[in-house]
Amino acid sequence: MAWFKRKDKGILTPTEAKKEVPDGLWFKTPAGKIIHTRELKENCYVVPDDNYHVRIGSKEYFEILFDKNEFKELDADLESADPLSFVDSKPYPQRIQASQKKVGLKDAVRTAHGKVHGQDLVVGCMDFSFIGGSMGSVVGEKIARAINYSLEHKIPFLMISKSGGARMMEAGYSLMQMAKTSARLALLSEAGIPYISLLTDPTTGGVTASFAMLGDFNIAEPDALIGFAGPRVIRETIGKDLPKGFQSSEFVLEHGFLDFIVDRRNLKSKIALLLKVLS
Repeated sequence: MAWFKRKDKGILTPTEAKKEVPDGLWFKTPAGKIIHTRELKENCYVVPDDNYHVRIGSKEYFEILFDKNEFKELDADLESADPLSFVDSKPYPQRIQASQKKVGLKDAVRTAHGKVHGQDLVVGCMDFSFIGGSMGSVVGEKIARAINYSLEHKIPFLMISKSGGARMMEAGYSLMQMAKTSARLALLSEAGIPYISLLTDPTTGGVTASFAMLGDFNIAEPDALIGFAGPRVIRETIGKDLPKGFQSSEFVLEHGFLDFIVDRRNLKSKIALLLKVLS
């Protein structure tokens, strides 16, 4: 005689509801290393096994840099217009609205004022998740206004670049931002206010050709892609094979275009040290 009888032989709980580990709890690097997302966050989004720097956005950089994650965001509600009535697979305003809804940002850059180890700093940080971190009118305007804020309050400025280049939907208006931001940085230099440029993966196109390479200190994260045109375009133009590691931050440092490379885990302390030196 059986002690127990199962009246319903069907499975009451669907398989997907029995997962012990919810989606998104682990992160796998391109090299195959796996890390718990909690440990990843505690490690400044760097995988300790292979030193892989995960792409992050302004939210994460502000958490890493600002004391107690306290800051005053500047021009938070600035949004792109549609000066050219541009349409590709969809109208430009629809693309902007879709990106805003998807990533929870107004545009591809955020600017803020806070303290880093007790020292005032204005930070501009680009978000690659918003239309590839492309530079449109709003990006240029917000950076220009952040520089004006630095000038007015005599506070050093840090720009964290992460971009695919100019935003094609704004054409010439986008390219104008290269000149505008560069001119404002010249005013910052004349006033003797420090400007630190941090290049992260990837920093390309018009951003590289303007504000990203104009710092008093140009620094970068390890193994970041840094360049103007892509390797394929360059290879086809010059008709030669490119050196190994071409356009990596290590290659750019070796050829004199960077001052140093900084591990993200040491970023806050390095920035604080630079501020002390430059002041």
